[in-house]
Amino acid sequence: METPIINNKYAVIEKIGAGSFGAIYKGQNVRTKEYVAIKVEPISNDLKLLLNESKIYQHLNGCDGIPNVKWFGKDDMNYYMVVNLLGPSLQDLAQQFSPFSLGLILKIGIKIILLLKTIHEKGLVHRDVKPDNFLFGLNKMNEIYLIDFGFCRSYLDSSNNNAHIKMKNTHSMIGSKTYASIMSHKRVELSRRDDLESLGYMLLYFYSGCLPWSREKSEDAIVGLKHDIIHSSQYPAVLLQYMKQVRAMEFEETPNYYWFINRFKEELEK
Repeated sequence: METPIINNKYAVIEKIGAGSFGAIYKGQNVRTKEYVAIKVEPISNDLKLLLNESKIYQHLNGCDGIPNVKWFGKDDMNYYMVVNLLGPSLQDLAQQFSPFSLGLILKIGIKIILLLKTIHEKGLVHRDVKPDNFLFGLNKMNEIYLIDFGFCRSYLDSSNNNAHIKMKNTHSMIGSKTYASIMSHKRVELSRRDDLESLGYMLLYFYSGCLPWSREKSEDAIVGLKHDIIHSSQYPAVLLQYMKQVRAMEFEETPNYYWFINRFKEELEK
């Protein structure tokens, strides 16, 4: 069977993942031999998620920890987005080695807070912060990249001098049930604080290897357990303090990223 070639440039090697948009393939630039990731979305889905995601990547072009879009285009059947190939995800690592040491968790936390600060300063909230969406660099375990901007949106209102959007109700929960903020469960518009709350659940997951609500089906039960987690004695004080501070934030508040980073650094120095 002949290897498919996209844009006369990228050979499709094998499928490596899937999402709400379609599939992800490992590919190779036939000219430079560089390995790439190719995201494919059928045009018939009529979602245009890849088109929107490619625009976000272009907006974030040059930012540390954000993959580079090498090409976006379509044929009669599909949209295609080609980005640099990355390594395993934090979820892959957690499934293999969890629970993590507190030191490793704090180092990961610092890197991700800086990543979220980067996209927030570009006027965006990710809205789907979870371990699957953070990937290591290819053969570079000291680099972490943020991917999958399908749910991402601006928190600035372009029709109102780029003022912060107003808090309002939404029709559905955004993000994954395991890591979504409490406000997402309550169907409230998400802002920067919600990305940081989702990160908090990630860090607690890395510490314990499992979250109390991970097998719960009832959304009310999940919300109740998320509320109560800050009173749990099984987690380190530094992580619970982080959760309390994030939950105390206002909808439009600019996070004090370096306050969180400094708390984590102080704990590391102990």
